[in-house]
Amino acid sequence: MKFGKIITAMVTPFDGQGQIDYEATTRLLDYLIDNGTDAVVVAGTTGESPTLSHDEKLALFRHVVKTAGGRIPIIAGTGSNDTQASIELTKEAEEIGVDAALIVAPYYNKPNQRGLYAHFEAVANSTKLPIMLYNIPGRSVVKIEAETVIELSKIPNIVSVKDSTGDLSSMTKVIAGTADDFSLYSGDDDLTLPVAAIGGDGIVSVSSHVIGNEMQNMLKAYENGNISEASRIHQQILPVMEGMFQAPSPTPVKEALNQRGVAVGGVRLPLVELTEAEKENISKLLK
Repeated sequence: MKFGKIITAMVTPFDGQGQIDYEATTRLLDYLIDNGTDAVVVAGTTGESPTLSHDEKLALFRHVVKTAGGRIPIIAGTGSNDTQASIELTKEAEEIGVDAALIVAPYYNKPNQRGLYAHFEAVANSTKLPIMLYNIPGRSVVKIEAETVIELSKIPNIVSVKDSTGDLSSMTKVIAGTADDFSLYSGDDDLTLPVAAIGGDGIVSVSSHVIGNEMQNMLKAYENGNISEASRIHQQILPVMEGMFQAPSPTPVKEALNQRGVAVGGVRLPLVELTEAEKENISKLLK
């Protein structure tokens, strides 16, 4: 299943008291739709999911689904390291009307490949929602091996994977070993073009908050066979992509949005605001 080319892992706007700012969320979603975003992930890592309560996630899902009004697909981040909790949140998100669920590899528990398969199978069997696997060993410690992704892809509603391994060889195995309607999205902005070159379907992006249109232009140039133009755009926007990760995400991209006039507030502890030097660097990148 394809969700477009550019999926933005949307930040969660907070007000001055650190509570979800729903008016700012509406403005942010409209801004993203107007600037190159084909779909959004809500309450993912970039949305500071570790610090969002269960009720906050549900309220956020409701608001974004209502605000989007069917204009773009809404992918809800409903995974955790607790299989039963993941099932319950996924079921509730389905009732709210999201279009798909992003299920992260269980973190901290360190399951083996059989455990990973059983976890994702249990969540998938509990819902009719399309499931996007989230393979991010840098945060979860465990990697969903290519062979496991391929086996999971045979479950009818497991339709996609967000791959943040940085392992192009493993991604190639997944693309070659899964059906044509199974999609693979890069989870690393700087690999957007390389993943397209091996047959990937797009990117679940942080940087698209500020360079969504440029990323769309890069992928369109590649699809049209204009490799030199795609490469030129990649080289031009790479510093911005790298700058969005100069400090723990989503702190830099929230600063970039605030500087752009798209107010999203700050971050929740244990994340902290950028230093003045880091803020200045963001300003230079945006120019």
